[in-house]
Amino acid sequence: MFCGMTRLHTTLRRMRMRAGLVAGAALAMLAAATFLTAVNANAAAGCQVVYTNASQWGGGFVANVSVTNLGDPINGWNLRWTFPSGQAVTNAWNATISPSSGTVTATNMSYNASIPTNGRVEFGFQGSFSGSNTVPASFTLNGTACTGTLNPSNPGSPSSPRPSSPSPSQSSSQPPTQNPRAVVAAMQPGWNLGNTFDATGQGETSWGNPAVTTAQLDAVKAAGFKSIRIPGTWMQYQGAGPSWTIDAAHLARYKEVVDWALARDLYVMINVHHDSWQWINQMPTNQAGVLERFNATWTQLANTFRNSSPKLLFESNNEPQFANGSGEAQYIELNNQLNASFRNIVRASGGNNATRLLVLPTLNTGNEQTKVDGLASAMASYNDPNLVATFHYYGYWPFSVNVAGGYRFDATVQSDLTGAFDRVVNAFNARNIPVILGEYGLLGFDRHTGTIEQGEKLKYFEFFGYHARTRGITTMLWDNGQHLNRNTLQWNDSELFNQIRSSWTTRSGNASSDQVYVSRTGAVTAKSLTLNLNGLTFTGLYQGSTALVQGTDYTVSGSTLTLTQPAVTRLVGSRAYGVNATLSARFSAGVPWRIDVITFDPPVLTSASGTTAAFTIPTQFRGDQLATMEAKYSDGSFAGPHNWTSFKEFDVTFAPNYTGNTIALKPEFFAEVTDGRAVTLTFHFWSGTQLTYTVTKSGSSVTGTA
Repeated sequence: MFCGMTRLHTTLRRMRMRAGLVAGAALAMLAAATFLTAVNANAAAGCQVVYTNASQWGGGFVANVSVTNLGDPINGWNLRWTFPSGQAVTNAWNATISPSSGTVTATNMSYNASIPTNGRVEFGFQGSFSGSNTVPASFTLNGTACTGTLNPSNPGSPSSPRPSSPSPSQSSSQPPTQNPRAVVAAMQPGWNLGNTFDATGQGETSWGNPAVTTAQLDAVKAAGFKSIRIPGTWMQYQGAGPSWTIDAAHLARYKEVVDWALARDLYVMINVHHDSWQWINQMPTNQAGVLERFNATWTQLANTFRNSSPKLLFESNNEPQFANGSGEAQYIELNNQLNASFRNIVRASGGNNATRLLVLPTLNTGNEQTKVDGLASAMASYNDPNLVATFHYYGYWPFSVNVAGGYRFDATVQSDLTGAFDRVVNAFNARNIPVILGEYGLLGFDRHTGTIEQGEKLKYFEFFGYHARTRGITTMLWDNGQHLNRNTLQWNDSELFNQIRSSWTTRSGNASSDQVYVSRTGAVTAKSLTLNLNGLTFTGLYQGSTALVQGTDYTVSGSTLTLTQPAVTRLVGSRAYGVNATLSARFSAGVPWRIDVITFDPPVLTSASGTTAAFTIPTQFRGDQLATMEAKYSDGSFAGPHNWTSFKEFDVTFAPNYTGNTIALKPEFFAEVTDGRAVTLTFHFWSGTQLTYTVTKSGSSVTGTA
């Protein structure tokens, strides 16, 4: 990730430093299941199928299917079977599979339509299941039952697709390394050790995180993560060219941490990280110099890790970007040059690097069609089966940082995500290339996770997890220390992490809001929310462990949940400002949806004076919470930064302090306000209340009027 990168289309601004209970379920399931389960349909003639569950984890699996034609040559084929345990296909390669569940049909691609007599075709898919994952019992090829045998007297013949046997050393996180899709699927979910070895200062603690310990890695694995990305920035540890020698002590420390992670049976991905914007971006004007340093860097890294476990992946370059060139077409070509050079260096270094999975990024790790197509076509030309594509996704930008009125998880946010995922998956799946989403989160998390309101944030991550899972995208959570507290080894926002973790295996229900506001001075009335069932069933409403009574405390009509007036009266109690009661809506799967019942009155703002460096508005919040702020001059034009919108960026231009009873207007806001012109601020609160306030800047002095 860029140090605090924000995006609006292709706009970049100045960077700032970035400030899993499925494991137990998966292990329990795997303890009762064999890692490699195969079926041979063998009795008569026509065809033979070997169906192998090559990898399995909580709620997901990868299956490989081998089909041998024992009859006349075939040009165009379909294989049909029925899933016995309700399994569903989420992603397939070397075949198209439809429908996704029940009785399904796998159909050839254009390049593997022909199967000669005794010839074989192979395809695979990623799937989901609940409960058991029983292997299908029978198959038909172009309508003919596959009941034949192949070389039964010599099952070890190279032409015989023999089922794999389980090995005591294998586990669900160790699929065959020659199957990139199975490896990438087994890496789900992943986590980033951010702001550590990627820091541009001296040492892994220079950006505020503690030194890495084995206990930290144990906590990551215990949370359910199967892979860890360990970004590395190398520039400050390198000597002069042309050798660009990396400091031996630093490289040894980096390798020590990588080895710790590998020893814990985690997949690991390493890379060249913030070098991308420190010196690699000068490639348009210094191509030879940048290539010399890039190649020297990867030559050293490749040699250091050449004999490391195949569970170690190399990533070419983080968020590749370029400056002072002719534009995107040139930049895509330069990125392809770096990726090609990286691949050639690693492959030539020998050892496990000859077949190691190599991860190649799109330009900027973006998902725009031109960037995706540019990388996909280049990767196809390498004729290397052990390649993986990567991109990053931090959400629809206005929502991701809470600017331009993007403070709600709405249809625009959803469309941006599904479009990004579809573009990437469609381009690379067509070329049989697996995809890793190397970083995800929300850009507002660079400051803290409260930039986006909690309920809107939770809905986003539920939606994100579902769509990544159904498209077979392996995801790696960006964590610069804002998620896992690396000192206490506790998750800073357990509610958020529980939602993320749940989304790895299932959907969760939620509602239009996680807040019900009740006026302190007005009459108490019934309150309604819209339920988002997400394919689930609503099972009840609870206060703690106590079930509320449907028909008395609440009603459900279609997707509308209504708290009755008597229930609301009881829940608000003495009607003190703030949260008076917390409820949870439960569904047939996933995590419950928290609903806070809040007593409020409209906030009160007070006139004040101060300076552009320190100006705060005294505020009585009275139970309410701030959603966003608009800023306009008297003629209606937009004031402050991002002057293409009236809605300013949360935490960057303004920030509420609920314990201090103030709203701060930041120096960044006044830096782009015209001297002497009154600015009308409109504060939008989550209760629906809107209040106006006027500020005027004169030099470094500011006056504010309620």
